[in-house]
Amino acid sequence: MRALLVVNPAATTTSARTRDVLIHALASEMKLEAVTTEYRGHARDLGRQAADSDDIDLVVALGGDGTVNEVVNGLLHNGPDIDNRPKLAVVPGGSTNVFARALGLPNDAVEATGAILDALANRTERTVGLGLAAGTPGTEDESVPERWFTFCAGLGFDAGVIGRVEQRREQGKRSTHALYVRQVLRQFLEEPHRRQGMITLDVPGQEPVTDLALSIICNTAPWTYLGNRPIYASPKASFDTALDILGLQRLSTAAVTRYATQLLTSSPEKGPHGKHAVSLHDLTDFTLHSKAPLPFQMDGDHLGVRTSVTFTGVRRALRVIV
Repeated sequence: MRALLVVNPAATTTSARTRDVLIHALASEMKLEAVTTEYRGHARDLGRQAADSDDIDLVVALGGDGTVNEVVNGLLHNGPDIDNRPKLAVVPGGSTNVFARALGLPNDAVEATGAILDALANRTERTVGLGLAAGTPGTEDESVPERWFTFCAGLGFDAGVIGRVEQRREQGKRSTHALYVRQVLRQFLEEPHRRQGMITLDVPGQEPVTDLALSIICNTAPWTYLGNRPIYASPKASFDTALDILGLQRLSTAAVTRYATQLLTSSPEKGPHGKHAVSLHDLTDFTLHSKAPLPFQMDGDHLGVRTSVTFTGVRRALRVIV
């Protein structure tokens, strides 16, 4: 087997020595080329090259969810084709590693590498669905290129939090759960649209849902992790179905307290619920429109602001070693 290992040297939970050990372990079982990323978007370029090659069977992403997202977008730059695209394996090296953990991999790079080698020896894999987001035709965002996401996207409040976290990281702060909690509080205090939502959800064949202040799109469950605690925004979401969405129409102090408590105590059986909560399951196509530009994120990466985004849930998009 010929494999390409895409290594993010800035991965927060692996050292250079650990990465060397993992590279040697993988190279002992396959013909491996390891490439270290040098710029934002490099992992996507490497994934694209692997997809266009005739001799790469597997791409291993060693990094966090952002690295995985880039690799996936490179692999699928011409669309999904599970029979003619390289397979994907993920070695978690970020601070949260939602995609890898949702697949059932250990949240430790060394243990996950061992699990991947076992899976390769036993020829075990699964085919997962993915989400696709694109600019909506007829809007000012129609020229925005489409982009795949592996576990979640968000327009509004949660994307604003991620943008704040990225700003702090650029200033030298470490990506910790405490940092995220602080930015949630600051986003809440400074959110201009929390009492009157700006987002409308359009699902073909259904009445529009208006005045959403927050919208979280999930491709799997859990939505994220707070330390070792899984957080379920859409408990029914799955790699085997299309997309789920959770929308909240009010972010008053009382509402945020209630929904935050529900998220922290969420489970595979129960997520946020209430009079101003909207939960929809297994959606193939829908669009979010906003009356004003709002922050947008995919797989934990802040992508600027959008006024309209069209989503597609694509089943059986990618083969993953697990």
